[in-house]
Amino acid sequence: MAGHSQFKNIMHRKGRVDAVRSKVFGKLAREITVAAKLGTPDPAMNPRLRAAILAARAENMPKDNIERAIKKAAGADGENYEEIRYEGYGPGGAALIVEAQTDNRNRTASDVRSAFTKSGGSLAETGAVAFMFDRVGVIAFPASVADADTMLEAAIEAGADDVRSDESGHEVTCAQDAYGEVGKALEARFGEPVRTGLVWKAQNTIDVDDETGEKLVRLVEVIEDQDDVQNVYVNFALSEALVAKLGD
Repeated sequence: MAGHSQFKNIMHRKGRVDAVRSKVFGKLAREITVAAKLGTPDPAMNPRLRAAILAARAENMPKDNIERAIKKAAGADGENYEEIRYEGYGPGGAALIVEAQTDNRNRTASDVRSAFTKSGGSLAETGAVAFMFDRVGVIAFPASVADADTMLEAAIEAGADDVRSDESGHEVTCAQDAYGEVGKALEARFGEPVRTGLVWKAQNTIDVDDETGEKLVRLVEVIEDQDDVQNVYVNFALSEALVAKLGD
């Protein structure tokens, strides 16, 4: 996740979010529709839908777009999306997990494979790298809701495994099967989180030199640019110098 967060920061600092806003909104809308179709259209009763709406709000997606995506799930003629996970390797042996939602498995597989090979990576069999990651719940709050000690105490009491706090906020991590209860307990105390969901978290991150780091950033960007790709998770971290360089 460390590397994944770094990419998001670089994107924002380079102003790329505005340049690809329609694509970002399209992916967010697809996740909202899929979440609503798999569960109930009521976010209060559907944790995945609620997480998708929070993610949409974080990107300033208009309320009308969110409501339209929820209503689309009830339509009989709506697309039926299949969720697929891809795994692979990048330069330097870094591991990547790619989550996609597609109505055409063959197209998506071809696009993801091409994105890997085009940027010096290689697609692997399912399960090839997943063992290096844990499936965990993440609940994030603004720094203003509590100090680090208070958040840590509350998170432990709620059943969480870890908390990372800094000036940007608090990120609480918990086991997948405890995600619902931990989220409810923390929200009752601190209010609505700014971000929540199930993610793939690397058990250990590897450091890469800046030349390899640039190639890996390019690989992640090319993969994320695919319309069907929803999330990319990695197990490497970039140097502060490279993050600063790429963010200029």
